[in-house]
Amino acid sequence: MKTTLKILAALAVPLTALLTGRWLVARQTRKNVANLFSLAATGPVQIYDPAELASLPAPVQRYFRRVLKPGQPYLRSARLRHDGQFKTDLNKDWMPITGEEYFLADKPGYIWIGHTSWFSACDQYIAGVGSLTVRLLGVWQIVRGAGPSFNQGELLRWLAETVWFPTSLLPGGRTVWLPIDDDSATLTLTDHGQTVVCLMDFNELGEIVRYQAQRYRDETHIDTWTGHLSAYQQMHNVRVPTQASAAWVIQGEEKPYAQFILREIEYDKSQAYSQF
Repeated sequence: MKTTLKILAALAVPLTALLTGRWLVARQTRKNVANLFSLAATGPVQIYDPAELASLPAPVQRYFRRVLKPGQPYLRSARLRHDGQFKTDLNKDWMPITGEEYFLADKPGYIWIGHTSWFSACDQYIAGVGSLTVRLLGVWQIVRGAGPSFNQGELLRWLAETVWFPTSLLPGGRTVWLPIDDDSATLTLTDHGQTVVCLMDFNELGEIVRYQAQRYRDETHIDTWTGHLSAYQQMHNVRVPTQASAAWVIQGEEKPYAQFILREIEYDKSQAYSQF
C-alpha cells in the first residue's frame, strides 16, 4: 500500500503540472483570440453588389458570382474547425490532426491552433507580425519562430485562406487582382509594408482550386508553396471549399504536408470556441 501511494504521489506532480500548464495556455489563447477580434472594423457594414465586379478579370468575376449572392454583407471575422492529416517533416509519416482557426476578414489577421496526440502548434499573423509556436503535449514550448520570414509566410497563409471569407477579396479592399488568362489570375496584398503575391487557378465553375506562391520555407530559403481546394459547399450563404491541402514544391515535385477537411465555419462570432 505504501508503495502504491508513493507511485500515485510521484505521478500526481507531473500530472498536476500538465493540467495546470494546459489551463494557462488555454487562458492565454482566449485572450489572444479576443485581442485579434478586437481589431475588426466597427460601424456600417458594406453590402456586396455584383456591379462592382465589372473591372475584374473574367475568371475572378465568375468566382464571385459562384461563391457570393447579391446583398451578402461583407464579413468581418470568421472561425472554423477542421480535422485531417499533417506531417511535421516532409519525409515523415502522416499523423491525425484537429484544428481551430480564427480570422479577421476585413484585414489580414488570424490565429490557427492545431492539435495532435503529441504536440500543439499555433500559427498566427497579427498587426503585421507572424509567428509559429509548437508545444509538447500542448504545454511545453519546444519551437518558437518569428521574424521577417514568418511575417511573410503567415501573411501568405492568410491570403491563401481568404477563400473561406471571400468578401475580403472584393474590389476596394486590400487585395488587387491582375489578369493572366481565362483560368487564372494573380492576387496581390500589401500589409504593414510587406507585399505578397498568390497565383490563383480556377475551374470551369469559377471556383478557386489551386494557389501558388513563393514563400519562406525557413529563415533564409524561399520555395514554391502550393495547395489545392475542392469540395465546395454552401455554408451560411457563402460557397467555400471543404477540403484543402498545402505542399512545398521540391525539385519540381509537390511534397504535401497538410490535408484538412472543414467541419464547420461561422461568421462574425468574435470569440474562441468553448474548449479554450
